[in-house]
Amino acid sequence: MKNFLLAIFFATAAIAAPDPSSCRCQPNQPCWPSPQEWNALNSSIDGNLVAVQPAAAPCHINPNSTACQEVTAQWTNSVWRAAQPGAVQWENWAAWPEQNESCYIETAAYMPCQQGRISLYSAVVQNARHIQEAVRFAKQHNVRLAIKNSGHDFHGRSAAPNSLQILTNRMKGIQLVDNFVPNGAPNDEGEGPAVTLDAGISLQEINAALSKQNRTVVGGSAHTVGLTGGYIQGGGHSFLSPWKGMASDNALEFNVVTASVWRAALKLLQGDLVTANAYQNSDLFWALRGGGGGTFGVITQVTVRTFEEIPLVITSMNITTAAGDPAFWNAVADFHAALPAVTDARGGGYYTVTPILPWEKNQTLSVLSFTHFHANTSNTTEIGQVYEPLVKKLNATADVHTQYRSFPMPSFHEAITKLLLVGDADTTGQIAFLFSRLFSRDLLTSQDGPARLASTLSKFRYTPGEPIAGIVVGGGAVAENAGKVDSALNPAWRKAVVHIVYVRSWSPNATLAEQQAVIKNVTDVELPLLQGVEGADKMGAYVNEAFPYEPNFQDSFWGSNYPRLYSIKQKWDPDGLFIARRMVGSEDWDDQGLCRIAK
Repeated sequence: MKNFLLAIFFATAAIAAPDPSSCRCQPNQPCWPSPQEWNALNSSIDGNLVAVQPAAAPCHINPNSTACQEVTAQWTNSVWRAAQPGAVQWENWAAWPEQNESCYIETAAYMPCQQGRISLYSAVVQNARHIQEAVRFAKQHNVRLAIKNSGHDFHGRSAAPNSLQILTNRMKGIQLVDNFVPNGAPNDEGEGPAVTLDAGISLQEINAALSKQNRTVVGGSAHTVGLTGGYIQGGGHSFLSPWKGMASDNALEFNVVTASVWRAALKLLQGDLVTANAYQNSDLFWALRGGGGGTFGVITQVTVRTFEEIPLVITSMNITTAAGDPAFWNAVADFHAALPAVTDARGGGYYTVTPILPWEKNQTLSVLSFTHFHANTSNTTEIGQVYEPLVKKLNATADVHTQYRSFPMPSFHEAITKLLLVGDADTTGQIAFLFSRLFSRDLLTSQDGPARLASTLSKFRYTPGEPIAGIVVGGGAVAENAGKVDSALNPAWRKAVVHIVYVRSWSPNATLAEQQAVIKNVTDVELPLLQGVEGADKMGAYVNEAFPYEPNFQDSFWGSNYPRLYSIKQKWDPDGLFIARRMVGSEDWDDQGLCRIAK
């Protein structure tokens, strides 16, 4: 095997040397691993350690090169980005604005390409043993660790400055069983049909494999969602959730490499591979189902329930008025009042509210559009009765125009490939972050709740074409599982019907002050508006699609579950090896997870 030669092509002199007793080791310190030690790690993982440069680096080195042409062609391809150690899905998380470090493809080639928050090295792991070696190395040398499955993360949790990345994207195993028996189950009691998934398999790959066996799972609706990663560990919503619950509700077992594990003699072992289910390490099992990704260890495999393929009824509707007509926001209220009945009928899906939509002939419209998926039925007449009161009311309202249609689909696989996962990849590679809130059934069934929500949404300032995203994935089985599934999932999910999301951005040339102004406006103005609909402490937000600078994130993301989660974190990772933005235990560290905060 050839020696692995490593070189660092970035400036570190400007970074002050931190206190080694409370901070991660940095490249400019004596504690930083030597080239020989990095070579030893490379050998231990069979030559799969790579030095990482930001994805746009070839275009700053030579914009006419073949490498730059490839990067440019693939820049917005989510599947390509998932496989690149030097790429994340949302480019703002590749930059480190506090240190004025970035490497954007949009900026001039002569501008310096700097490492930013992109890891310095990546262990492109192929199996669980590789993960163990990387975890042990990071622990031994006090190096910041970052875990990347696909980089499909709105909090930037798969990137960290001066870190060692564990990239699980190459782990693609999938195994179906007719009756899964968790390790340690009494009398070999099985849980029924299930599938065991390796860490790097994507939703797109899972759907393709399961459809051949006439099976399906509760999963997301983007090509690069890594079901075994932050998706399921954060809870994992789906338009199938009103039918079968959250993805985490259907997790049966995890195999996970932890920072340490408790043995009978209370001895801590580094980088151990453990099984977590209802019978073994049940506290860890509880935490992994909703407690957040990148926090308790590196998942190598997860086993989830599978279900027989089902037919669906697809419903869609456009609700349109002239822009600025007050009738539009009344229609928005009426639509939200109808959502509890939709989820009762095992319907879930997506909608957008676009208050200012430029249209033909200099017209400007306000439009609400939805597509819902009603599981396990082909009866369009029966499902139509769910929407009939809404359609009648809107059609009787002056200046409100509606277009409603419904049609059956023979299978989940056909629905998702023809309507949602169209093509081979999603479009990413932009600068974006989210803020959001969950809204409850109690609100939407109350006398003034829908109007209060619509009134709040109307108070935001919108640019032409800017939508609000609504995700109807609560209610139904999600609510019913409140008394059946004990997990770390935010308890607010059991009361929620809809998850409403806003997107914010800035240009690649935005200064730190300009970026901070956008964040401050969300923190001080926009997020409090959403919180005020039901009260800041009532519902909270979905951890995977929330504000990455969320104040009081502990309560917003986990509510009453947080104290137990923090205790489990201290048991399994007392030194804080696994730290991710606004995740459990991150309050003990600075924003980049590099130094502990003095208390």
